[in-house]
Amino acid sequence: MELGLRNRVALVCAASQGLGKAAAAGFAREGAHVVICSRDARRLGAAAKEIGTDAPGVRVLPVKADVSKAADIRRLVRTALAEFGRIDVLVTNAGGPPVGAFPDLDDRTWQQGIELNLMSTIRLIREVLPAMQKRKWGRIINITSFVARQPADDLIISSTVRPGIFGLSKVLANRCSHDGILINSVAPGFILTARQQEISALRAKAKGVTTEEYIAGMAKSVPAGRLGRPEELADVIVFLGSERASYVSGTVITVDGGLVKGLL
Repeated sequence: MELGLRNRVALVCAASQGLGKAAAAGFAREGAHVVICSRDARRLGAAAKEIGTDAPGVRVLPVKADVSKAADIRRLVRTALAEFGRIDVLVTNAGGPPVGAFPDLDDRTWQQGIELNLMSTIRLIREVLPAMQKRKWGRIINITSFVARQPADDLIISSTVRPGIFGLSKVLANRCSHDGILINSVAPGFILTARQQEISALRAKAKGVTTEEYIAGMAKSVPAGRLGRPEELADVIVFLGSERASYVSGTVITVDGGLVKGLL
C-alpha cells in the first residue's frame, strides 16, 4: 500500500530508543523526513545515524530536548520548522512516570508525571497546530498506554494521567478535523522495550522471581501468547500518520495482542 508519506516531515518525540525510535524509523522507511528528540544526546545521535542508514535519501534531524520542559518544546518545534518549513506529522511520546504505590507518591512525583506525560502532549500539539492549520493538513498521533483503558495498580500515575490524553485528543479532533488535521491515540500493551524491562524487573523483585520468569508470565496473560515488538506498534502509528488514514480521527487504537479485556 502506498501511504503517501514521501517527503512529508514527521516530528517524533522520545525517539532515541523504544517505541519512538521504531516509529521514526517507520516513517523514514516510507520516505518521510524525520525530526527526533531525546534528553540523551549520545543515544539520540546514534539513533539518527541508524535511522538514516536504513533509509537512504531521507533527512534525519536530531534535536536534544526534554519534553517535560515548555522551553525545550518551543525550541524543538522552531528548529524543525526552520529546517524543513513545515511539520506534517507529530507523534507525541515520553517516558513513563514513576512506578509506585499510592502512599509512597508525593506531590512532586505526581507533578513530574503530569508534566512529562500530559503537559508535554498539550504543549507539543499547541506548538504545531498553527503551522498545520495554515497548510490544511496534519496528523497527530499520541502514544499512551493500555493502562488508560485497563488501569494497573502500580502504575497509578500513568493510569490517572493517560486517560486525559484521550479526552484531549477527542476534543481537538472534533475541532480540527475540518482543517484536514486528524488526531488519534495509540495505546500499546506489553511491548518489549527498555521501559517494559524496567517495570518487569521491579515487579519481579517484589514477587521474588527473575525478570525472565516474570516476562514469561506476562506473555501467558496475552491472548497472542507473547509480548509485542516496537515495530508492530510503529506500523499502526505510520498508517495513522499517512494519507491512507484520511477518515480516522478522534479514536484510540489499542495495540496489545488482545490484552485489554474491556469492550471500549
